[in-house]
Amino acid sequence: MKTMEGTLFWDDLEPGMRYRSRGRTITETDLVNFVNASWLTEGLFTSVDPAEREHSAISGRVVPGALVYSYAEGMSKYTMQGIGLAFLEATMVVKGPTRVGDTIHVECEVTEKKMTSKPGRAVMRSLVDVVNQHGQTVLTYTAVRLVRAPGCISPSTD
Repeated sequence: MKTMEGTLFWDDLEPGMRYRSRGRTITETDLVNFVNASWLTEGLFTSVDPAEREHSAISGRVVPGALVYSYAEGMSKYTMQGIGLAFLEATMVVKGPTRVGDTIHVECEVTEKKMTSKPGRAVMRSLVDVVNQHGQTVLTYTAVRLVRAPGCISPSTD
């Protein structure tokens, strides 16, 4: 699977095409900023008290699946840079915990690409797996996006 470093274009995005993003390590600062900005301030994500943590079903500094998903979307930007118009739908499953210190990357497969009835627009579906440094898939989702396709001259003409 190829690691993507630059933007993919419409002609690159064929069903079956797969790519991998670069990795990103999740830090304590990432966790603190995210839970405070999103108000996901439950003890599972905020407590460092060993007495509270010993009763948790998950060890370590766990990060919310919403943070993992947010980073995955950022790492998936190669398919949307310059052609993305709208995020339409997602079906997501958290498969395992992600912790502070984990390095995640995205493995993406384009599964569908079809033109809409409006010229210059298409719908693209992709399967996105978020994988940690141990090769474990921690989150998976199917993304459906509206994208700019050939025939669309500029964003102002959509």
